[in-house]
Formats: sequence, C-alpha cells, structure tokens
Amino acid sequence: MKYIILLGDGMADEPISELGGRTPLEAARTPNMDALARAGETGMVRTVPEGYHPGSDVANLTVFGYDPRTCYSGRSPLEAASMGIELGPADVAFRLNLVCLTPHYGKLYMEDFSAGHISTAEARELIAMLEEELGGGPFEFHAGVSYRHLMVWRGGRDRMQFTPPHDLTGQSVEKDLPRGEGAEELIHLMTSSQLLLKNHPVNVRREKARQVPANSIWLWGHGKAPRMATLQERYNLRGAVVAAVDLIKGIGVYAGLDIIEVPGATGYLDTNYRGKAEYAVEALKTRDFVYLHVEAPDEAAHGGMLDEKIRAIENFDREVVGPVREGLEALGPHRILLQPDHATPVRKKTHTAQPVPYVLFDSTGGNLSPSGAAGYNEAAALRTGFKVEEGWRLFERLIRG
Repeated sequence: MKYIILLGDGMADEPISELGGRTPLEAARTPNMDALARAGETGMVRTVPEGYHPGSDVANLTVFGYDPRTCYSGRSPLEAASMGIELGPADVAFRLNLVCLTPHYGKLYMEDFSAGHISTAEARELIAMLEEELGGGPFEFHAGVSYRHLMVWRGGRDRMQFTPPHDLTGQSVEKDLPRGEGAEELIHLMTSSQLLLKNHPVNVRREKARQVPANSIWLWGHGKAPRMATLQERYNLRGAVVAAVDLIKGIGVYAGLDIIEVPGATGYLDTNYRGKAEYAVEALKTRDFVYLHVEAPDEAAHGGMLDEKIRAIENFDREVVGPVREGLEALGPHRILLQPDHATPVRKKTHTAQPVPYVLFDSTGGNLSPSGAAGYNEAAALRTGFKVEEGWRLFERLIRG
C-alpha cells in the first residue's frame, strides 16, 4: 500500500459576494478533486486545536499526524531543521521576514510582508550583510528562500509575544512589535536593520526598477527545538516530503522523512506544480509515503488576489492531483488524503481556525464508504455530516485504515 497527502495550503475560504456567495473552491474547476470527493470519505476536519493560533506550523503538524498540544514549540525550530541549523537546549530560533514598511502620518505601516516576493539571490545579499553587521555575538542570521529567513539567538529568551507580518498587511505595526522579556533587544535589531537596509545596493536597484524594497526585518514565530518521534518509529513508514517551504521541510526532518528538492519549486504562484507531482510519484516507487505540499493558494489569499487563488487551486487540481492519481494507478493499491492545512480567506488576507474540507480515498475501498459528496468544497463536505475534531487522527486513519 502506498500513501500520499496532497495539501493545497490555504485552499479553504469563506463565501465571497463577487462569486455569488461561493468560495474559491466552489468557483474553481476541479474535476480531479471532485472525483476523489465522490469516491472517498469527505468531511470537515479541525486542524487547529482550541487556543492555538491558526498558523501553518500548528496546522501542518496536525496533518502530519502529530498532536500540536504534545510537541509544538514554535515555527522557527522547524524551519531551522530544514536549513540544517542545530539548536542547543537554550537556543531560540526566530522566523525572519524581509518586509517593506511605509511611513504614514508619523506611523509605520506593513506595506508588504514579503518585500514584493524578493528574489532569493537578492535576499541572500541582504542577509549576508545583516550577519556581518549585526551577527557575530549571540545573534546569527541565516538565509532561506525569497523573503523567508531565520535568526538564531544562542542562549536567548523565549517568553515573548509576536504578530505574524502577514496579519498586519495595510496596518500600523507599532502595537505589534515584539513584547515581553527580551523584546527590547529584538526591537533594536529590527530598527538597526532598517538603517542598514535603506541604502543597500539591492534596494537601490529595486526602487529604481519600481519594485518593492526590503527595508526592514520582522521577527516572529520563535521557539526551541521540539521533541518528536519519527514516522518510522510510530508507523514503520519510510517516506519523503515534496515542498518548497522550509517549514514543511523542517517538519519532515523531525518526522524522519527524506526531503525531495524539485527544480522550479518556488513556494509561490509560479511554482513547478507538475514537477512536484512527478517527483512525488517517483519517490513512492521506493518509499511508502509522501507529503506533497503546494503553497500557492495561500500566497494568493494573503495578497488578497481572488482570481489568482482560483487559478492556483485549478493548477493544483490539474497539474498535481491529476498526474498523481494517474501515477498511483501504476503503483497498485494506494490511499490519498486531500486537504488544506487551514483556511486563508482572501478578504481577510490571513489564516482562520475553522475546520477545512478533507477527502480520504482508498483505491481498494477498504473500510471507507463514499460519503455522497457532490464535489470537493466546503459546502459539499459540510453536508456529508462527517467531522473530525482531532485532526491529527486523520493521519492514523490514512495509514491504518
């Protein structure tokens, strides 16, 4: 038996007036996901436990089959694992976004949480400069992909509160700077970064080209290294992760999975959808399990781009779900879990914690009975009456039937 999770990040949404009260999933043309929904068990699953922020870290841990209440210690330690950065027991990792802040009436506003989706090459220049100017002591700056990077505070503080930058788009940031013990040192780093980045050649070139500059860092998502049993230890599974996002790769590292790098996988709207599908099917020829993650729908929703979100969902269906279904047929008996990690409503431009639609499909039928869903979307899944409150248990059902 082969197992695969197909995850369209942030695909779920809320009814939108421009779509006649439909969601993007309802409006998009998704014949492959609809076919899975009709043939499998379809329902709603809660991926964010009560009291947790609806971040991709918590939600994806849940989809991977981990109860966040027992292992979650923060987003950044997971990203550090993906980047090969070891954390000691007293070390704290922080997600570092390159962002664009804009002054307005004496206040600073979050213009763009991704600095215009700055290129990785440009970002690496900026992070190298920050490491040279602000690193060297307890603080380390590590380059990631595009706007997503990492800072490590060796022997640092971890009792602080942060606001994710994508929750602040178009808003004043003064009330959402780091808060708590050690916050002053981080605010000093953020302020210092603004002075250093303002006239950096990368930003001078970007502004001349009328591109959004990366004029500040934003620190958030902190935590210490978690303790997690691998999927080999828990289920005797050998598997892999196909993703372009460090967070997902990092969870995969802690889960004991191989990380598959796909050429052209960007974590954005222009990602190599079909390449991910092809590499996932190839990985399953020698492994039991693959976690295939596509970030594009979430990125479109964070940008408030309705048409792009619908297009990303359709690309996911046509270029990922379709080829994976076809490839699995040649590999024999298989099970598929299809779902988002969380909802990212286009109009809210941020994550929400409501349950999301899932499909659990078994090519052999197994113990699953089709739930009668008309297709794959929030309304159809809700009508089936199936609901999983502890989302991490879906993984167990995927593996054990």
